[in-house]
Amino acid sequence: MKKIILSLVFLSILACKEEKKQVEVATASEEKISIEPISASDLETAVIYEANIRQYSPEGTFEQFTKDIPQLKQLGVKVIWLMPVFPISETKRKATGGEDSKFATDFPEAEQGKYLGSYYAVSDFTKINPEFGTIENFRDLVNTAHDNGIYVILDWVPNHTGWDHTWLKTNPEYYTQNEKGAVVHPEDTDWTDVADLNYDNQEMRKEMIADMSYWLTDEGVDGFRCDVAGSVPTNFWEQAIPELRAKKDIFMLAEAWEPELLKDGLFDMAYGWDGHHVMNHIAKGEENATAFSDYMKKRNETYLADDILMNFVTNHDENSWNGTIKERMGNASETMTALSYVMPGMPLIYSGQEYDLDHRLLFFEKDSFPHTKGNTWKLLEKLGKLKSTSTALNGGKNAASYEKIAVPNKNILAFKRSKNGSTVIYLANLSNQELKVSLPIKGKYLDYMTNSAIEIDEEVMPLGAWEYKILIN
Repeated sequence: MKKIILSLVFLSILACKEEKKQVEVATASEEKISIEPISASDLETAVIYEANIRQYSPEGTFEQFTKDIPQLKQLGVKVIWLMPVFPISETKRKATGGEDSKFATDFPEAEQGKYLGSYYAVSDFTKINPEFGTIENFRDLVNTAHDNGIYVILDWVPNHTGWDHTWLKTNPEYYTQNEKGAVVHPEDTDWTDVADLNYDNQEMRKEMIADMSYWLTDEGVDGFRCDVAGSVPTNFWEQAIPELRAKKDIFMLAEAWEPELLKDGLFDMAYGWDGHHVMNHIAKGEENATAFSDYMKKRNETYLADDILMNFVTNHDENSWNGTIKERMGNASETMTALSYVMPGMPLIYSGQEYDLDHRLLFFEKDSFPHTKGNTWKLLEKLGKLKSTSTALNGGKNAASYEKIAVPNKNILAFKRSKNGSTVIYLANLSNQELKVSLPIKGKYLDYMTNSAIEIDEEVMPLGAWEYKILIN
């Protein structure tokens, strides 16, 4: 049975403009720290952090991650997205991925214990995975984030459940069944470790909304990142999200690209998948800078002015299945990371990226990475500061303008973003050859990354291979 908080007594409102927090008491011994709802101004300047609790530390616990939350503020993080925190199904627990994927039970019994399964094979939407700790540990994580002015959203898996979920026993009609009446996994996928949910069933929809509501009202989370949101009927989101928003102001991220999911108060943000793919192609030499300009043109035609897209050079899927940033982007890695911050939208940091993650994290087994602050930490800290302070990089519902700067070289990318008298210019050589460029603009700027003055005139400017500049006025 879900925990019901019988009474909440407001103790005090802490006068801290930066943190914007208030304290509530759930019991005499347990404080629940909530935060003022995420605002439009927060969305303009936010950086989002994807937390892979299992792989974040050798211990793989909430407690270890919670210790590092205060320092995420140094990177400009305002939203933490927790990968699924729910128990994982034992039945059909996956050990490997791909079309020829295997279950843990396909291996000798002595080996089966090391296969922890997919986070996305949920066996109970209202419980905590004991692998990560207790519900008290989870609450401490949320409290610590709120205490630092950071919002917490849960990775929600609405398209399917693990094969251990109680609904399979109590309500098999909640699931998609074949002509023989057998429950099936999602069609046209290799997700054999999960059972496909049937959204024609209205009772299942109600149960799903009730489970989501629990985390908002009882546990104080601030919204959801919804897995494969485009595979769930849009009319479910039209039903669910208004009900959820009626309970509290929340932030909703769709793992999807469909523009209709951003309309009429549904999701606040979607994935910039096309932009990510373009950056990968350019880094590999398969495309040039014109591909990015073409992408931005198409993006402006496809989405409304107040739509927000998440920009990223890595995430859990990209890292585990397609390669590290260095594998995919090579010497262009820093240039593309900077681009993900200065283009319209909200930049993502994936667990380990800030620590120069240099290997593909295992997906079904335990893994971790060293926590050594090197070049990437310094880079993300500097980019996060600019994102947080310059209105020219606003990326929310009232985003700064984006204007392509015409340069007669297909390998040079140049654009300007402006708002409220502030301007940021991004200039990059997106090739592995040194080039010279003449910009059709004049003026004195600060080269933000080197903190040096620069004057642009009619002279030709040399740019090394994959060299970029962020110029501010």
